[in-house]
Amino acid sequence: MPKIIDKMQTYMKITIFLFLFLCQLSELYSQDRSHFISNPIIKGYYADPSIIKVENTYYVYATIDPWGGNELAVLVTKDFKTWETKHINWPTKLACTSPTSKESMVWAPSVVNAKNGKFYLYVSVGSEVWVGVSEKPLGPWKNAKADNTPLIKANLFPAFHMIDAECFVEPDGQAYLYWGSGLNWVNGHCFVVKLKPDMVTFETEPKDITPPNYFEAPFMFRKNDIYYLMYSEGKAIDETYKIRYSVGKNPFGPWKEGVNSPILSTSSDRTTTGPGHHTIFKENGQYYILYHRIHPQEKEYVLRELCMDSLNFDTDNNIKKIVPKGVSEFKVK
Repeated sequence: MPKIIDKMQTYMKITIFLFLFLCQLSELYSQDRSHFISNPIIKGYYADPSIIKVENTYYVYATIDPWGGNELAVLVTKDFKTWETKHINWPTKLACTSPTSKESMVWAPSVVNAKNGKFYLYVSVGSEVWVGVSEKPLGPWKNAKADNTPLIKANLFPAFHMIDAECFVEPDGQAYLYWGSGLNWVNGHCFVVKLKPDMVTFETEPKDITPPNYFEAPFMFRKNDIYYLMYSEGKAIDETYKIRYSVGKNPFGPWKEGVNSPILSTSSDRTTTGPGHHTIFKENGQYYILYHRIHPQEKEYVLRELCMDSLNFDTDNNIKKIVPKGVSEFKVK
């Protein structure tokens, strides 16, 4: 009997030790997660993000789901954990309607701070590209064209979808505008023009520069004199949507699909489904990718949510495959 009691006491000690150890692990994990930016980064349903930084504040402009609203979402943060939702006066579906407009709502913003110090917002409304201008990130905004017409009409190239405009600005201030998608989820094409200093007038004729496996949502950035044209392929309504990239020596290409492309696709466990239509930014020397994924649901429409992950490169400047897990908390400078 004493031996049995001794064994029971030993088991009890081991059990208590394991319990305390697991509690400590749980506390450490909880502390670690408190310093982590997990996906989705904000509650709510948004898509097609664009991001700018003004002083120590980030402004994220995005499509409101389901499938666009009468205005854009504007989400403001200093740390990507605490957010404020703002409203801007332009664009709206009512203000951005022309004789050539179609029924689609307010989609896919691209906001840049131009060389002249003003902010420009390129946005898809009614399957047309409109451009607004403002002195401040939250406005007031107005149509940058004096005649209040779209910058790119829906019927410019009738065989393709005139949406998803993205403005790229070189370090010297020279700007380029990329846009284009396909109709009925097929035949996506990418177009580009060089912009004059007013950020509205085309200096060149639109040029078709469609890279390999392109469908829509172009995004351009430059690193080490390499031009990275990133974009989405597949259907934005299902798990086929993914992010690819190609590389070239100038903003017009020609383009060669990059190593490891596609760099972000639906994950095997389906926690990340249909990732795409992204933007890139850099903080503290680290590149980040901000994109949307499909929220798991059983509805007749698609709801999407915003996610963020690290974007990294190998020694040959190829973009590495992205592991969709969120990022460690960082201080905005």
